[in-house]
Amino acid sequence: MFKKITLIVFLSIGLAVFLYLRPYIFKKESPPRMEDRLPDADFLGRAYLLEVARETSGMMYYHKIPFRDFISYEFLLGQSKMYGLNLQLPAYFFANETGDWGSLLHVSDSSKILQGIERLRTLADVSDTTINNRKVYRIQKENAYLAYDRNYLFVYKGPNFKIIFNRITNCKHGDITNTWKSFLREKQFKDQKLVIYSNLKKFKENGLETAIFAHNSDSVSFTLLAYARNKSPLNVSMKEPGKNLLSGDYTNKMLNIHLDITKLRENPEDPLYKWMMKMGKRISFPTKDFIDAWEGDLSFRQGGYQIVQETYIESELDENFNVTEVEKVKEVKVPGFSMLLSFNKNGNRFMNKLFAKGILRQEENFYRFLFSPPLQMKKLKNYYIFHSGQYTPKTEISAKNNGIWTTKGTKIDFSLDSLSKYEAFGTIYIPVDRLISRSRFF
Repeated sequence: MFKKITLIVFLSIGLAVFLYLRPYIFKKESPPRMEDRLPDADFLGRAYLLEVARETSGMMYYHKIPFRDFISYEFLLGQSKMYGLNLQLPAYFFANETGDWGSLLHVSDSSKILQGIERLRTLADVSDTTINNRKVYRIQKENAYLAYDRNYLFVYKGPNFKIIFNRITNCKHGDITNTWKSFLREKQFKDQKLVIYSNLKKFKENGLETAIFAHNSDSVSFTLLAYARNKSPLNVSMKEPGKNLLSGDYTNKMLNIHLDITKLRENPEDPLYKWMMKMGKRISFPTKDFIDAWEGDLSFRQGGYQIVQETYIESELDENFNVTEVEKVKEVKVPGFSMLLSFNKNGNRFMNKLFAKGILRQEENFYRFLFSPPLQMKKLKNYYIFHSGQYTPKTEISAKNNGIWTTKGTKIDFSLDSLSKYEAFGTIYIPVDRLISRSRFF
């Protein structure tokens, strides 16, 4: 009797253990998610393509872009349904400084993808190949690839397709990289429809923990909202308004800085301090003396041309054929250039260091910074102004930290909007007409 009871107890315990462990023993392995497949890169991104199309439609119609109908919300939605893509879910993309990039898009019906590839064959030379026992489509002229499965479409351009494709096809559930995990958990710009996360090594080497950009647009400009978070407390902050040089119609490069650098002077181990020292070494610039003397105000303008008078010596023959040297004056057209800096009591020592190192030199009534055009110098209280024109440029009082950079006709405006202990917020404005005219952009 005792043996029977013991057997029943053991069987009951065994059955209970089996029932408890059954879900784990016969558990089916979850398939990898889209984010599990993604590789690390210098830049990571997430985009809700339909929403981006909706937001930019006003910009496209305002500028009467010829192909605006092909990137409209309605057209993309129709095409996605026709070719089995789900553009209501986010598309993920990645890119590197080397120029290679890739993207993963959600697929709603993989049986329709082939129709899109056949359509692509009418526009480009598409060949078939097999990699990792999977069919891959290649556009050899562009060094671009396409591959798809039941729930994703992978597009890639670059030389490392096999390595990246191996990760995409052989990953497991939960294989998401730490970088992608950090990006997708980031609360900053969480509700924006296009977000770019920078993972550049050079940023991290200079103490930057995170850099994120988000899209915003209106009918005039394409705007990037910028956010940066530092690993350690920032030793610079916004300061009270200071002097700026006034901009003219021909200004193509501009920079205004108004920062309190008191703490920076006291922290030579600060990444920004080290970076400034590193840059200065290239031309033997006395960076430490500059930081000790600078009061945090800098205004720079470049653009147009100025006419200056230069004195030169010319050898001439007199009536007796004797060579004589004659001093003459000629008008020379030089690039328009002006710069304003604020200095404290250490300003004179810093200027003397520039003269001693030959970075700044005097030629009669003019001054030159290395290979700059001849400049005039004027001191207004604690401000030094250098300018290439005949007249001292006008100034204004401002607290803005902003600038303009023009390259190949594209004028990009940028601004530093706010600074906190660890974070910085900024904005970059790119003219729409240049952005959409690719042949003229950069």
